Amino acid sequence: MRFRAKVVDLACLNHFSRIINTIAKLAKICILRLTVCKLYFILSDKVANGGASMWCELSQGNFFDEFQMEGVAAEHNEIYLELVPENLSRALKTAQSAKAVKIKLTNKHCPCLRVAVELPSLSSSSRIVTHDIPVGVIPRRMWNDFREPSVPDFDVSIYLPVLKTMKSVVERMKNLSNFIVIEANLSGEMNLKIETDLVSVTTHFKDLGNPPWVSEDGCQSSAQGRDPESMAEACIDIKKLQQLLAGQQVNPTKALCNIVHKRIVHFILLHEEVSLQYFIPAIA
Repeated sequence: MRFRAKVVDLACLNHFSRIINTIAKLAKICILRLTVCKLYFILSDKVANGGASMWCELSQGNFFDEFQMEGVAAEHNEIYLELVPENLSRALKTAQSAKAVKIKLTNKHCPCLRVAVELPSLSSSSRIVTHDIPVGVIPRRMWNDFREPSVPDFDVSIYLPVLKTMKSVVERMKNLSNFIVIEANLSGEMNLKIETDLVSVTTHFKDLGNPPWVSEDGCQSSAQGRDPESMAEACIDIKKLQQLLAGQQVNPTKALCNIVHKRIVHFILLHEEVSLQYFIPAIA
């Protein structure tokens, strides 16, 4: 099992660093899955236990100048590692003006991702700062626990308002309640609501637009045939929503959410070469 990669382009490096920052805000521990073409960051808190889950996918070719890996076996050419994304985020913070960054899987005393940052230096010799980030290697028999979550058969799918606006609304509401209700319909309307014994606050958004969805077999989702004015809603943990909005550094070109009435809210943030999905289960 081998893995090494190198980034030279500063813009790519900074973009990669921002993505890792976002992930570090959403997950204390996550799984990094490496394949020949892609990297995946996976958080699968069991939604049944009320945990959120995340699936972030990036094409390595858009970030790395060199990328080599050999998986566990020829027919399973993948590597699954468990890591603390905050550690990787910290290591990359030292690389903001680096000439190059190399990442390598090593195993001296324990498995580590070694991040070697080559910094510009005034003399002819270069300065290299290395960070060893401990990782756990996930055995092959457990890989199925980290498969891509399927898009739930939602009642409503809607484009999100400007995320900065949404973030400031949610931050104000967070001081009033631990829960927030997201509701939306197929006429491009969405409301964020909190209701407590003392106060009830609603922010309305309209003209957001609804994405056209067609599933693999060409069928529409259960949203088809639904009354466009009728609201689907889910009450979720406001902290989880705030984490998603506050940690947001992917700067998506498209952001949308799917609501399964009273069951789950599924967020999808897309940026050219990155897709981030985040699932927050509803609170009964």
